[in-house]
Amino acid sequence: MHYRIRVRGELDSSWQTWFDGLQIQPEPDGTTVLSGSLPDQPALYRVLLKINRLGLVLLALERSHTEYEEQEGRSVGNV
Repeated sequence: MHYRIRVRGELDSSWQTWFDGLQIQPEPDGTTVLSGSLPDQPALYRVLLKINRLGLVLLALERSHTEYEEQEGRSVGNV
């Protein structure tokens, strides 16, 4: 599954390996988007736990079967 996770605050790209290889994209509005594929639900929970432990605020979680669906705006879930 492909995920797109938006958090409040800015993360440097040096955190990428800590977030299971998800791409880190700081946004102009002061948020950060983590995006990429995760192999299973436990991997998603590990990423969410890391977000929680860093004290970041989860703003949105979107899931799609492919990155293409995400780019087309066909996500199937939001927080």
